[in-house]
Amino acid sequence: MTERTTNLLENLEITRVFDARRELVWKAWTDPELVMQWWGPTGFTSPACKIDFRVGGQYLCCMRAPDGQEYWSGGEYREIIDQQKIVSVLFYADKNGKIEPADSNDVEVCDVVTFDDLGHGQTRLTFKRSHWDLGEDAGMNQILDKLAALVSHLRGMTPA
Repeated sequence: MTERTTNLLENLEITRVFDARRELVWKAWTDPELVMQWWGPTGFTSPACKIDFRVGGQYLCCMRAPDGQEYWSGGEYREIIDQQKIVSVLFYADKNGKIEPADSNDVEVCDVVTFDDLGHGQTRLTFKRSHWDLGEDAGMNQILDKLAALVSHLRGMTPA
């Protein structure tokens, strides 16, 4: 079982503005081939990601640390509003997607991601997590930095 901190904080919220159309940011967030290019904080890679993108469907992603240690997590989609909002519940799993047993201090962790079209080719992404471990905000900011770099690269490859 993955070791987890049991002193959870509540209500993490991070907002980023991307210089890209909402359709592109949405695709980068929901296409498993693209997710593997940005998932994980600085120095981590994502060698595997499966996404069954529908309400009731699940995702399973691997983060590989620089030392080779793998961390698997997944979630179940609870709400999807095309190119606007994704609500999911996070779980920790093994590489086969088997959900790890919860310990007595675990709570349901809900992620809400919204995609707002700001016009002029810009998109505001807001990531909200109901419960989070101390320090997880730094990792999530690094993940969003990698997403921004990928979106910028993809934007450069796509005709305006």
